[in-house]
Amino acid sequence: MADQDKQLDQLFAQAREARDVFPDDLAVRIEIDAEAVRLARSARTSRRTWRQRIGVIGGWHGLGGLVAASAAGVWIGFSAPTFLPDPVDYFVSQEATYLMADLNLDENYLEDAE
Repeated sequence: MADQDKQLDQLFAQAREARDVFPDDLAVRIEIDAEAVRLARSARTSRRTWRQRIGVIGGWHGLGGLVAASAAGVWIGFSAPTFLPDPVDYFVSQEATYLMADLNLDENYLEDAE
């Protein structure tokens, strides 16, 4: 038993002394391969992320409905029907005192601000 332990200790000592040399070109090839794998994963992840986002909305049909509703909102916002007041014109054409009266604030509020 002791003889086997000595042989084993000698083998371990030899293994510690004989360090393998890591070739420089191997390190470069490993780094290049790792970078290629990282780039492939990031491209795949970004595609997967967009698919998940579209899936949350309801797929392509839901995304199409969202685009149509957004376009309708922009259209109605820029060319409002005649029976609706124009909100921009409402705020621009009035004086500040009338706006404060519409907001149920006192005129004293304006005096305190000056």
